Amino acid sequence: MNAQRLTFEGIYQFFQTPQPVFLNQELTVCYLMSVLVRSESYGTELVQQLQQDYPNYRLSDTILQNSLRFLEKQALITSYWKKLEKRGRPRRMYHLRPEARSKAEDLAKLWWEHMGLAPADRSTPEPTPVV
Repeated sequence: MNAQRLTFEGIYQFFQTPQPVFLNQELTVCYLMSVLVRSESYGTELVQQLQQDYPNYRLSDTILQNSLRFLEKQALITSYWKKLEKRGRPRRMYHLRPEARSKAEDLAKLWWEHMGLAPADRSTPEPTPVV
Protein backbone atom coordinates (compact mmCIF):
# COMPACT_ATOMS: atom_id res chain seq x y z
CA MET A 1 0.00 0.00 0.00
CA ASN A 2 1.10 3.50 -0.78
CA ALA A 3 0.08 5.59 2.25
CA GLN A 4 0.19 9.34 1.83
CA ARG A 5 2.56 10.96 4.31
CA LEU A 6 1.48 13.93 6.37
CA THR A 7 3.66 17.00 5.85
CA PHE A 8 3.48 20.61 6.98
CA GLU A 9 3.40 21.66 3.35
CA GLY A 10 0.38 19.41 2.88
CA ILE A 11 -1.36 20.97 5.87
CA TYR A 12 -0.81 24.51 4.54
CA GLN A 13 -1.96 23.40 1.09
CA PHE A 14 -5.16 21.98 2.58
CA PHE A 15 -6.11 25.33 4.13
CA GLN A 16 -5.19 27.30 1.01
CA THR A 17 -7.44 25.15 -1.17
CA PRO A 18 -10.17 23.78 1.10
CA GLN A 19 -12.30 20.90 -0.08
CA PRO A 20 -15.96 21.72 -0.82
CA VAL A 21 -18.50 21.01 1.91
CA PHE A 22 -21.62 19.15 0.80
CA LEU A 23 -24.82 20.29 2.48
CA ASN A 24 -26.90 17.75 4.37
CA GLN A 25 -30.69 17.80 4.12
CA GLU A 26 -31.20 19.97 7.23
CA LEU A 27 -28.87 22.69 5.95
CA THR A 28 -30.35 22.40 2.47
CA VAL A 29 -33.89 23.03 3.72
CA CYS A 30 -32.70 26.16 5.53
CA TYR A 31 -30.67 27.31 2.52
CA LEU A 32 -33.68 26.84 0.22
CA MET A 33 -35.83 28.93 2.55
CA SER A 34 -33.19 31.68 2.59
CA VAL A 35 -33.47 31.89 -1.20
CA LEU A 36 -37.22 31.36 -1.60
CA VAL A 37 -38.17 34.03 0.98
CA ARG A 38 -36.71 36.52 -1.53
CA SER A 39 -37.87 35.13 -4.88
CA GLU A 40 -38.94 32.02 -6.73
CA SER A 41 -36.32 29.80 -8.33
CA TYR A 42 -35.70 26.45 -10.02
CA GLY A 43 -33.37 23.56 -9.21
CA THR A 44 -30.35 24.34 -11.36
CA GLU A 45 -30.47 28.00 -10.39
CA LEU A 46 -30.58 27.05 -6.68
CA VAL A 47 -27.41 24.97 -7.06
CA GLN A 48 -25.65 27.67 -9.10
CA GLN A 49 -26.61 30.39 -6.63
CA LEU A 50 -25.20 28.34 -3.74
CA GLN A 51 -21.89 27.95 -5.58
CA GLN A 52 -21.81 31.66 -6.43
CA ASP A 53 -22.73 32.97 -2.97
CA TYR A 54 -20.91 30.27 -0.96
CA PRO A 55 -18.02 28.97 -3.13
CA ASN A 56 -16.90 26.30 -0.63
CA TYR A 57 -20.35 24.69 -0.44
CA ARG A 58 -21.96 22.16 -2.76
CA LEU A 59 -25.39 20.61 -3.07
CA SER A 60 -26.09 17.20 -4.59
CA ASP A 61 -29.10 16.74 -6.85
CA THR A 62 -30.44 13.98 -4.59
CA ILE A 63 -30.36 16.12 -1.44
CA LEU A 64 -31.85 19.06 -3.37
CA GLN A 65 -34.75 17.00 -4.73
CA ASN A 66 -35.43 15.32 -1.37
CA SER A 67 -35.44 18.70 0.37
CA LEU A 68 -37.77 20.27 -2.20
CA ARG A 69 -40.17 17.30 -1.88
CA PHE A 70 -40.07 17.63 1.92
CA LEU A 71 -40.92 21.34 1.71
CA GLU A 72 -43.78 20.64 -0.71
CA LYS A 73 -45.19 17.89 1.54
CA GLN A 74 -44.97 20.24 4.52
CA ALA A 75 -46.88 22.87 2.48
CA LEU A 76 -44.15 25.51 2.72
CA ILE A 77 -43.61 25.72 -1.04
CA THR A 78 -45.48 24.98 -4.26
CA SER A 79 -44.20 24.51 -7.77
CA TYR A 80 -45.30 25.06 -11.34
CA TRP A 81 -43.80 24.74 -14.82
CA LYS A 82 -42.57 27.89 -16.55
CA LYS A 83 -40.95 28.45 -19.93
CA LEU A 84 -38.06 30.85 -19.39
CA GLU A 85 -36.98 33.24 -22.12
CA LYS A 86 -33.95 32.01 -24.10
CA ARG A 87 -34.01 28.64 -22.30
CA GLY A 88 -34.77 25.24 -23.79
CA ARG A 89 -37.31 23.24 -21.88
CA PRO A 90 -39.68 24.60 -19.20
CA ARG A 91 -38.31 24.80 -15.65
CA ARG A 92 -40.07 23.66 -12.52
CA MET A 93 -40.29 26.85 -10.49
CA TYR A 94 -40.53 26.73 -6.70
CA HIS A 95 -42.04 29.51 -4.66
CA LEU A 96 -42.95 30.13 -1.07
CA ARG A 97 -46.59 29.80 -0.01
CA PRO A 98 -47.66 33.13 1.53
CA GLU A 99 -49.06 31.44 4.64
CA ALA A 100 -45.69 29.74 5.23
CA ARG A 101 -43.63 32.96 5.29
CA SER A 102 -43.13 33.01 9.07
CA LYS A 103 -41.86 29.40 9.20
CA ALA A 104 -39.70 30.02 6.12
CA GLU A 105 -38.13 33.09 7.71
CA ASP A 106 -37.38 31.09 10.88
CA LEU A 107 -35.63 28.40 8.82
CA ALA A 108 -33.80 30.98 6.70
CA LYS A 109 -32.57 32.62 9.91
CA LEU A 110 -30.99 29.29 10.93
CA TRP A 111 -29.07 29.25 7.63
CA TRP A 112 -27.94 32.86 7.97
CA GLU A 113 -26.79 32.28 11.54
CA HIS A 114 -24.99 29.08 10.53
CA MET A 115 -23.19 31.01 7.78
CA GLY A 116 -22.36 33.91 10.13
CA LEU A 117 -24.29 36.54 8.20
CA ALA A 118 -25.21 39.89 9.73
CA PRO A 119 -28.93 40.85 9.80
CA ALA A 120 -28.41 43.58 7.18
CA ASP A 121 -26.97 41.00 4.77
CA ARG A 122 -29.93 38.67 4.98
CA SER A 123 -32.22 40.39 2.50
CA THR A 124 -29.62 40.93 -0.20
CA PRO A 125 -29.19 38.43 -3.03
CA GLU A 126 -25.44 38.14 -2.38
CA PRO A 127 -24.86 38.17 1.40
CA THR A 128 -21.57 39.27 2.91
CA PRO A 129 -20.01 37.24 5.76
CA VAL A 130 -19.54 38.92 9.13
CA VAL A 131 -15.91 39.86 9.74
